[in-house]
Order: sequence, then structure tokens, then C-alpha cells
Amino acid sequence: MIRVVVADDQALLRGSFKVLVDSEPDLTVVGEAATGAEAVAVTLEQCPDVVLMDVRMPEMDGIEATRRIGDVSRILIVTMFDLDAYVYDALRAGASGFLLKDTPPADLVTAIRVVAGGEALLAPSVTRRLIEEFSRTPVLVRPKGLDGLTERERDVLVLIARGLSNTEIAGHLHVTLATVKTHITRLLAKLEARDRAQLVIAAYESGLVGPVR
Repeated sequence: MIRVVVADDQALLRGSFKVLVDSEPDLTVVGEAATGAEAVAVTLEQCPDVVLMDVRMPEMDGIEATRRIGDVSRILIVTMFDLDAYVYDALRAGASGFLLKDTPPADLVTAIRVVAGGEALLAPSVTRRLIEEFSRTPVLVRPKGLDGLTERERDVLVLIARGLSNTEIAGHLHVTLATVKTHITRLLAKLEARDRAQLVIAAYESGLVGPVR
């Protein structure tokens, strides 16, 4: 059973998410929060698999709440706008992806399962927008492990950061899908990244990938 916490300052939306999640046989809501502070408290108490986290909440925003939760649960940011300036910061804080609040119910349910399974929810279009956002305020750092990457691992990391799927990366590099997955597993280990979202952030912040002109 995938355990979920719903954090949103709108009671009606929280209720809608709860009904949707609880209607699925493999999902259950174990807690709700109306503020960022409540989200942190409930998450630390319940240790859910996934937190549906709003960005703009009273007392503490969803970004700070995500940062404080750390590795306790996977965070799926739910926002009103696909160009929300806070999305990039949320991913840097440790979120595994984001959805729009008008996402179809079936897609929301699928997203919860994807994130709970250890994958990041970053569509190519989202990744491109994140690159554009990062290009406005670049912060160059040297992620641990970057110097230990092979040339092919760097190639894969760049393509991930450009928003390509595993299948597209395999086609671009003329290798098998299994080979791509192996490279990604090694990238996660070497860069001490939890998921694909953190690989993308590492690529931006190191300067390995820049905005497409």
C-alpha cells in the first residue's frame, strides 16, 4: 500500500485529492496538512511514501517544508502554474517532480505511483523550462563525483538534462535501453543523487549543461 500525505491550504482541494487517492486499491491518505509547518509535522510522524505538496501555503511554503522533510518521503510538488518560479527551487530542495493542479485525476494517480516507485516525474517540456529558469540565475557548483564520470556517462547526463527519455537517449547514442539504464544507475551512485530530478539539477549547477540558444 502506498501511503500519501496531502498538503494544501485549500480544504476543498485537499478533500478532492483524498477522495481520489483513497478510491485506488493500492493508495491511501494517512495525513493532511493546511500549512507547510503542518506538512513537516505530519510527514515526520507518518513517514508516508509520497507527499503531495502545495508550493504556496501559510506559515511555511512548500519549498522550505520539502527541504526540512529531507529523505523521509518523496515529494511531488503540486502547483497552479507550469512556469511557477518556485518549481526549480523545489527540485533543488529535494522534490522528485511536480504536477499542475488541473492535471487529470488518472495522471495524478499515475504520478503518485511513479514517484513512490523511486522515479522522478520530469517530462521533457518541464526539463526545458527548468533550464530556461536556471539560465536566469545560474549558480555554478561542483557536484561530488562529477570528475569520476566516464565520457559516456557525461553524455548520458547531458541528454537527461536536455529532457530526453531513456528510449530517446538509447537512440541518440545508438545503444540498448538496458545500457542506458545501467549508465543512469551509475550516475545516481557516483553523484549521490536520489533520482533523475537530482541528476538534472546537478547537470545545471555544474555548468555541464546550459540553456539552448
